[in-house]
Amino acid sequence: MTVKTIITEPNKLLRQISKPVENVGKEEQQLMNDMLDTMYDANGIGLAAIQIGIPKRIIVMDIAKDGKKEPRYFVNPVIVKKDQIKNTHEEGCLSVPDQFAEIDRPSKCDVEYLDYNGKKQILRAEGLLATCIQHEMDHLEGILFID
Repeated sequence: MTVKTIITEPNKLLRQISKPVENVGKEEQQLMNDMLDTMYDANGIGLAAIQIGIPKRIIVMDIAKDGKKEPRYFVNPVIVKKDQIKNTHEEGCLSVPDQFAEIDRPSKCDVEYLDYNGKKQILRAEGLLATCIQHEMDHLEGILFID
């Protein structure tokens, strides 16, 4: 288990656009493992690699409740479809401590990505999962929820 330091606003790295991952190998898998350990240690539900200072298009998430762990890994995620209907969720961010805001985002989205093993996947996300993935994908573009 390796817990990394989460960088916080106003660190300029958070505004950097992350670069695509060419292939998912042992190095990327280790990074995802470390990201997950870091996220769990901080009691978060999502983390983008840029939040630990690594500008790669990698996200980890776990929105499971009741102490269960259901980690999800997204490499080079792309939203291929967004619902017109919006949902409002209160969002916070590990890189913007102690700040929360009501944010409107599409209630559903289809996301294409590579999984932990580098296999192409498509996910139909809705509710909290859709909100979380859109929030984390904003990090890949250098956007914070406070923007």
